[in-house]
Amino acid sequence: MQCAVLYSFTCVLLCLLVFVHRSAMQRMEMEDPVADGSADDTEESTTASEMTNSPKETVTQPDGTLTNNSQTEEGCECAKPYPMLNLKYVFYLCVLGKEITLLMQTFNTLSTPEEKLGGLCKKYAELLEENRNAQKQMRSLQKKQTQLIQEKDHLRNEHSKAILARSKLESLCRELQRHNRTLKEDGVQRARLEEEKRKEVTTHFQVTLNDIQAQMEQHNKRNANLRQENMELADKLKKLIEQYELREEHIDKVFKQKDLQQQLVDAKLHQAQALLKGSEDRHQKEKDFLLKEAAESQRMYELMKQQEVHLKQQLSLYTEKFEEFQNTLSKSNEVFTTFKQEMEKMTKKIKKLEKETTMYRSRWESSNKALLEMAEEKTLRDKEFESLQVKVQRLEKLCRALQIERNELSKKVQGVSTGVESKPEIETGSPSEATDSEEGSPVHQNSPETPQTACSPACHCAPELEAETHREVCSAQD
Repeated sequence: MQCAVLYSFTCVLLCLLVFVHRSAMQRMEMEDPVADGSADDTEESTTASEMTNSPKETVTQPDGTLTNNSQTEEGCECAKPYPMLNLKYVFYLCVLGKEITLLMQTFNTLSTPEEKLGGLCKKYAELLEENRNAQKQMRSLQKKQTQLIQEKDHLRNEHSKAILARSKLESLCRELQRHNRTLKEDGVQRARLEEEKRKEVTTHFQVTLNDIQAQMEQHNKRNANLRQENMELADKLKKLIEQYELREEHIDKVFKQKDLQQQLVDAKLHQAQALLKGSEDRHQKEKDFLLKEAAESQRMYELMKQQEVHLKQQLSLYTEKFEEFQNTLSKSNEVFTTFKQEMEKMTKKIKKLEKETTMYRSRWESSNKALLEMAEEKTLRDKEFESLQVKVQRLEKLCRALQIERNELSKKVQGVSTGVESKPEIETGSPSEATDSEEGSPVHQNSPETPQTACSPACHCAPELEAETHREVCSAQD
């Protein structure tokens, strides 16, 4: 039973190996045209010397690598009895034989047929996966083959273009060689000129170097002097440090003296504190007095604050007025120019008028004195006028009484004179009417509307009144 099972397993394995072998053969057939195309390209690119250096033939392996025929002959002993077969198929057969031997060795290690079946199933599954992967690779390789064929055609076209470009480049190279020769000649001439310029620059540079060396020597002398000064300063610093140390010792002694003085001051301070308590009582009284003054000053401050608000309001008004004043100023500036011209004219007149004012001032002073005298006289005249007014009123009463009597007498006279002739009556009538008019006028003048002219023509106060009225009019005009 075990032999039958092993026989069946070996048959299955052989079938699998044949299937794998066929798939590998198909893969190699697909790879052959790609290898032939690449070989054609390499033959065009390689030279005869390279062909002589590589006499051995190359064989492509299934993984894409190239191997020499000598290596395959050495590595594979089973290829000797089959000299007519293709080396590729021999290589695959050798590989399959190795795999079969490895499988048989693994099966021999397994004891039970079940384990051998499990191993075969695993191997079968692995081979299926490898077959699927190989088919995928074959498809990808077919795509690559088509791409490579297209690239090959494209490269051939580019090669023909490159040959044409090469001929053009050769002609351009010849022209460049000619241009290079001319450039070399120009370069030689420029080199000569630059050599001459370089010599001039070197001479100038040498002169400047000599100047710099002289300046360096001067700086070295200065540095030497500065070093000596630094040494002297260092000595002075050492002396100062020594003096500072002595000073510190002296200060320590002074501090000790100060401590003693501080103790004395503390003793005096206790005495001062006792005095301070007495002064605090006085200070409290002064403080109360100052608080009262502060309250009063606070009240004054509030009043001043109110005044400040009022003054601010006034200030705002004044600012508005000031703005108006500025506007008027801008307008008045124009007027000022004209006014200035007029002022120049007026100054001349003012000088004349000043002389006249001095004259009139002297006159005014004299007239002022006269006016004072006149005022005194007026007061006296007013008193006299009041007394005269009383007399005038009395006289008015007497005049009225006399007028009544006169009218009565005139009526009596008219009654008596009826028997007299007409002419004498007319003559007597006219003077009577004249007298009536003369006597009636003072009565009319003595009315309450015009009390000043109430006196009769026979009164002696008329010229004095006229003189007083004339003086009053003159004073009003002044």
